[in-house]
Amino acid sequence: MRSPRLRRTVVALVAPVLILAACGSSSKGGGSGGSGSTTLNGSGSTFQQTFDQTAIAAFQSKNKGVTINYAGGGSGKGKTDVQSKTVDFAGTDSTVKDADVAKYQGGKFLYFPTVAAPITVSYKLNGVDSLQLSGPTLAKIFSGTVKKWNDPAIENDNGNATIPATDIVIVHRAEASGTTSNFTKYLVSAGGSSWTLGSGDTVQWPSNSQAGQGNSGVAQTISNTDGAIGYVDFSDATQAKLKFASIENKANKFMPPTLAGASAAVAAATIKPDLTYSPLNESGADVYPITSPTWILVYANQTDKAKGTALKNFLNFVLTDGQGLAEGVNYAKLPTSLQQKAIAQLASVVIPA
Repeated sequence: MRSPRLRRTVVALVAPVLILAACGSSSKGGGSGGSGSTTLNGSGSTFQQTFDQTAIAAFQSKNKGVTINYAGGGSGKGKTDVQSKTVDFAGTDSTVKDADVAKYQGGKFLYFPTVAAPITVSYKLNGVDSLQLSGPTLAKIFSGTVKKWNDPAIENDNGNATIPATDIVIVHRAEASGTTSNFTKYLVSAGGSSWTLGSGDTVQWPSNSQAGQGNSGVAQTISNTDGAIGYVDFSDATQAKLKFASIENKANKFMPPTLAGASAAVAAATIKPDLTYSPLNESGADVYPITSPTWILVYANQTDKAKGTALKNFLNFVLTDGQGLAEGVNYAKLPTSLQQKAIAQLASVVIPA
C-alpha cells in the first residue's frame, strides 16, 4: 500500500493533467455535474494536506471530468489566495481575522469542517523514548526560558527521571500557519504566565530556533537534529516516525496523541453557528489537549457554474464518503452531529444558473 506521503506526491504530479471523460453524479454528490472538464485549484493548510490529497484522488477516480490541484503552502497562504480569488478554495486550520473579512473579494465565505487531528509535540533526544510535558513546561521550552533537556521543570514532569543535559533546539513553522496558530493558542490557554509570545499564524520565536517549511519540513528538521522539539501534525509526524511527548490535559492525565483523544476533544468543543470551533485544551479525561480543527474555506456565491458544481460535489464527497478515508491517513473523522451540520450548510453554496 502506498504511504500517505507517496500518495501526496503522486497526486501532486498527476493533478495538472486534465481528464476529459465525463461522469454522472452519484447518490452522495460524487458526480462532476456535467460533461467536459473542470479544474479546481486550492492552496493552504499542510496540516490537512495528506487527507486532502487522499480525498482528491478518490473523488477524481469517480469524477473523470474534474481535476483538483491542492498546492499547500500553509493556512496563511490559503486564506490570502482565496481573499484575492487566486484559488477556488483554501484549506485552513485557523479562522479569518475580523479585520480581514472585508478584504475578501468574493464576499461572504463559508467554513466547512472536514477532519481533525492531534498536533504532536515531536522530539529527538538520544536515550529518551518516553516523555511527558505539562502546559507550563511546554510554554517554558518554546519561549526559550528552558534551554536544557535536564531542566528541573522537564524532569519533574517525568517523575524526576534523569534526562540528558542536551541543548534544546526549538523547531517551528517558517510560514504563516494554522498549526502554529492552534499550537500557540494552546500555550496561551495551558501555559499560564510561562507563555508570553501570544498566538497567531506567526509569532516571534526565540532567535536561536529553527524553521521548517510546512509540517513536513518541521518533521524533517526534528528528524535531523538531536535535542530538537517541535509541533507537527499527527499524519506527518507518524510518517516521519518521530517520537511524541504525552501532554497533560485538564484532568491532569498525560495523554499521547491519538485519534481517539482528538475525537474526544472535538466532541467536547462548542460549535459556533458558522461551524468554527476550538477543541484546544478541552475538558475530559480522554481528551488529547492539542487537537486542531481544520476547514475548507469557500465563497458562498460561486460565479462559475461548472466550477461551483464541482466544488460543491467535492465538499459533499469529503463530508460523506471522504470521512471513511480519514483514519487510514491518521485523521479523526467528524462527529455525526457536526458532519450533518456541514452537509446542511452545502445549501448555502449558491451556483449560477
